[in-house]
Amino acid sequence: MNPNKALWEKGDFTRIAQSMRVSGEALVKGLGITKGLKVLDLGCGDGTTALPEARLGADVLGVDIASNLVEAGNKRAKEEGLVNCKFQEGDASNLDALMDHSFDLVVSIFGAMFAPKPFDVAKEMVRVTRPGGRIVMGNWIPSDPTLVAQILKISSSYSPPPPEGFISPMTWGVENNVIERFAGAGVPKEKISFVRDTYTFNFPGTPSEFVGAFKNFYGPTMNAFEAAEKNGRAGDLQKELEALFSSQNKSTSKDATSIPATFLRVTVSA
Repeated sequence: MNPNKALWEKGDFTRIAQSMRVSGEALVKGLGITKGLKVLDLGCGDGTTALPEARLGADVLGVDIASNLVEAGNKRAKEEGLVNCKFQEGDASNLDALMDHSFDLVVSIFGAMFAPKPFDVAKEMVRVTRPGGRIVMGNWIPSDPTLVAQILKISSSYSPPPPEGFISPMTWGVENNVIERFAGAGVPKEKISFVRDTYTFNFPGTPSEFVGAFKNFYGPTMNAFEAAEKNGRAGDLQKELEALFSSQNKSTSKDATSIPATFLRVTVSA
């Protein structure tokens, strides 16, 4: 089985995605979406940005590698009566089911960055975007002091080394890498802009309970705990993550967690 597919079908990412809804909607509001705009939401999960895009009148196709998330997205769209939003399985590094130049806007918020073969991912995003269209990515930043970069950094210190040839998803958070990858797809660097932006995770429980959600439902953290368990270090990993979540929590309520995380927002003009 494709290891990337196995990773995102592990656990239940919808449980983490619930903490991301408010920021997803806010981000989409800034994309200038108009009725009838053709949008591809790549690495869409269960629709954190795809559904808000459809609510604004866009014609949205969500593509994700995880079949359980595709199913969850279609269920959410159906429950909301959004006939202009559908989800299907696909791999960001090979979108062979999609026609050239078929979307006005390609959006990938913390999605395509996790696909292997980043140069192929950039080429595919450019290929399916119509001339004059846009690509918008949200990518976590390596070594950033905020939440997600630190979760992944801590988790990797408890995990076995990645296979040879593995390219970290966090490399998408480095501007020069983004420029190089899109250059490989024929996009000059003048057509690429970058902004550091903030995404907030809101969870209806304590920071420790939020760590529990990552431990039980988020593939990368689940893998880290499995590896730590084998070395008798699961307790250390738990402590490190709880300290991280508590120190970054901005909520004033004792039974709620609100953690802002910095990301790199990339806009490419096709």
